[in-house]
Amino acid sequence: MTSPYQSSNSPMDPKHSSRLGLAQRFYLLEVLSGLKLTGQRFFANMARHTLHTVFRMKSVHGAVTIQYPDERRPYSPRLRTLHRLVRREDGSPRCVACMMCETVCPAHCIYIVATEHPNPEIEKVPERFDIDLGKCVFCGFCVEACPEDAIRMDTGILEFSSFSRGGMIYTKETLLALEPAGPNGVPTSPVPLPADRTMPMPRGTSS
Repeated sequence: MTSPYQSSNSPMDPKHSSRLGLAQRFYLLEVLSGLKLTGQRFFANMARHTLHTVFRMKSVHGAVTIQYPDERRPYSPRLRTLHRLVRREDGSPRCVACMMCETVCPAHCIYIVATEHPNPEIEKVPERFDIDLGKCVFCGFCVEACPEDAIRMDTGILEFSSFSRGGMIYTKETLLALEPAGPNGVPTSPVPLPADRTMPMPRGTSS
């Protein structure tokens, strides 16, 4: 029985050789070819910018990068961004402290302390709800597991760096204050969040 695998380096299709030619082995022609292509794109784009800026030819546009952070590209509504806690009509969190999100989280970055809700119709409410974004992998499991639709990742905020580990921990009050993003994924909450913020460290961790 013949082996289904190739026993040599010869190509299956004779028209497509798997071996490099002499000129390709020196890579000089390939490097010059790449420089030629890059130069063509660079000078063509610079000429378009010159015509548009200097000679005021508004119909000619060169390739530009988005001037971040003054300009933002539209994000997909399905993009998982910074978390937020959904509020009830009275402003209290919709979360009932069922611990589903804390249990399902593969990074163990959610910390919840439950307490009794003033409303007898609601069993529990989180007294403390912390998310450590330094550990979060943005898998979205917490959103999928929540039976109350109390946590979402639709703020459109991607800038949440901090100068300390404590600043990466978002408390219940911070998560409740965040708003959902606009139609194009543009954040409606203040961005960027201050990098020098400080938050209480849960579970006795040190900074």
